[in-house]
Amino acid sequence: MGIMTLLIDNSNTRTKLRFLYDEKLSDECLVLPTAQVSAESLLNITRGIDIKHVLCASVVPRAAAEVRLAFGQSVVFVTGEGVLNFSLDYPGASTLGADRIANVAGMVQLGRVPGIAIDFGTATTFDVVVPGDAGARFIGGSIAPGLPAMASYLANCTAQLPMVQLAEPPHAIGRNTVEAIQSGCLYGYSGLVRGLVSSISQEIGCKPYVIVTGGDAERLLPFLPEVDLWEPLLTFRGLQALAERIW
Repeated sequence: MGIMTLLIDNSNTRTKLRFLYDEKLSDECLVLPTAQVSAESLLNITRGIDIKHVLCASVVPRAAAEVRLAFGQSVVFVTGEGVLNFSLDYPGASTLGADRIANVAGMVQLGRVPGIAIDFGTATTFDVVVPGDAGARFIGGSIAPGLPAMASYLANCTAQLPMVQLAEPPHAIGRNTVEAIQSGCLYGYSGLVRGLVSSISQEIGCKPYVIVTGGDAERLLPFLPEVDLWEPLLTFRGLQALAERIW
């Protein structure tokens, strides 16, 4: 009989939960706003499910404490010191975010090495994996503010610029204030991404496979011809790969 494992992606804005049973990832995703994560809300949303193991990638210490309170000793947290499917060539391993570790694990599981995993969330992370003597090797990456931060910054830090919907502008040259902000955010942000991908490619000496994930990935795809794969479940693919090595 199979063992039910709960996988938790606890990010800054939303906390997502999926189940792994007999090496199959569930289609259903349970979602809680991270601000509302508590032991009670976690137990309510998983009520009636016989969970044996919990693997959590958390970047929010307060929420991680609630996960531990809800599930006790059945919880394993993803860290740079844990069981991984790649090696770490990274002096800051103790500070490496659990979400980044899970994304790298997912990219390695997909066999996309050398590669860059880009996660468009509250922050946008770029994680780089290259071949090593003992398999895939993580060497570092970049972190930038997330796309929504650009629009909210303009609205919050200027006297007259409004908050706008981040829709695709008709032109790079905006014909009104809203279009100008949309152009600056979407064309400008894609330029940031393309520039980092180009610089990373030059540093590793080859064209890496580029995988994107995260809430704003689909919106940016039309602006990023460098992208090889959009994988919305990359973080969970990585958690699945790690869970199958742990248990």
